[in-house]
Amino acid sequence: MRVDLFDFDLPADRIALRPAVPRDSARLLRVEKGALSDHHVYDLPTLLRAGDMLVFNDTRVIPAQLEGRRGEARIGATLHKRIDLRRWEAFLKNAKRVRPGDRIDFGQDVIAVAESRESDGSFILAFEGEEPVELLLERAGTMPLPPYIASKRATDEQDRSDYQTMFAARDGAVAAPTAALHFTPDLMESLASHGIETAMLTLHVGAGTFLPVKADDTEDHRMHAEWGMIDAPTADRLNAVRARGGRVIAVGTTALRLIESASGDDGIIRPFTGETRIFITPGYRFQGVDGLMTNFHLPRSTLFMLVSALMGRETMHAAYAHAIANGYRFYSYGDSSLLLRS
Repeated sequence: MRVDLFDFDLPADRIALRPAVPRDSARLLRVEKGALSDHHVYDLPTLLRAGDMLVFNDTRVIPAQLEGRRGEARIGATLHKRIDLRRWEAFLKNAKRVRPGDRIDFGQDVIAVAESRESDGSFILAFEGEEPVELLLERAGTMPLPPYIASKRATDEQDRSDYQTMFAARDGAVAAPTAALHFTPDLMESLASHGIETAMLTLHVGAGTFLPVKADDTEDHRMHAEWGMIDAPTADRLNAVRARGGRVIAVGTTALRLIESASGDDGIIRPFTGETRIFITPGYRFQGVDGLMTNFHLPRSTLFMLVSALMGRETMHAAYAHAIANGYRFYSYGDSSLLLRS
């Protein structure tokens, strides 16, 4: 499909630079059977049915943004994907000043060797020393805010908590599963009291989620790989919900992509451990999910293509036009939508 079919105009002032306080006070646009209705996230328990299940991503964002020097040259690094205990794939700023074998000093006794340049322009960085890389990043790194926020303001200490969900448990993401940023302990209690179940999976979100689609046709876009896991007990619970007539609703596109990666043509969700490059565009036949809670995405992005595949392209263009006209806040720190398939 042509990528320009997923374009729309978004005023710059719709991009949220801070999250709503409290988190569950963010607005929520429900889209169901072509109808749109305005709510808040704290209304979610009344918008779902007893027996439905919300599925969350429990990945934890690491402070994967680094600023350093190679000689006199300033070098920025955004870790993208873990290779092994000491090596990460990273996108570099001022990469033309870096050659394989160069040492980059990120301060706080954190030094990495640029081992090799990959075909996409990224580098493999090998961190020196014996301390776990996670400790090095806690000392020298900052939270890797999306470029559409970082270009408008500096990252600060508040982002260390703001850009982390209440479910964060497994280190490895370099971008937050932002749909889950809206949840609070009070909201979780309310969901439970309404008979709505919850489950956890893990998908370590990579910086590739922010890469623009440069191709003119979706067939020519190469999707980034991300590591994820659904264990056997969780897969069994998801299947049981659907078998008894409940709905499996992914909280975030990361959870949806992993569930669909683990689902067979028979509609059965199976245990999954490994990388996924699943790229969902209109025409895709969904096997494992019945709905999605997600924030509002960029024009021409793979994520807007995904929601268009779930609900229909014309429906989502209408939903986004409604959101823009009614002052909804967009992107990672913005408002949310609840997309329920017919």
